[in-house]
Amino acid sequence: MKKAALLVLLGLISFFVADCMLTYPHMGPPSPREERMARQPGPGYVWVSGYWWWSGGHYAWRSGHWARAKGGRAWAPGQWEQRGKKWVWRRGHWK
Repeated sequence: MKKAALLVLLGLISFFVADCMLTYPHMGPPSPREERMARQPGPGYVWVSGYWWWSGGHYAWRSGHWARAKGGRAWAPGQWEQRGKKWVWRRGHWK
């Protein structure tokens, strides 16, 4: 019983420490890069545009790619949102 309680406590501590180590940008991302779309691999694929990602204290570009469409659903691209003094990435998703 004591061992299980200790493991839960250690898990909670590591969760809070990891959350404190997350960093958020305090400035918006650069303008999106202009990308050349590779040739569409076949019917039923949609282009997912590239985007700026916050990594190691700076923005890094992630290139766009083709993704197989999900049963007639549309791709909603991700976007950066300002929340107070920080910027938060809202991931793209199928809708």
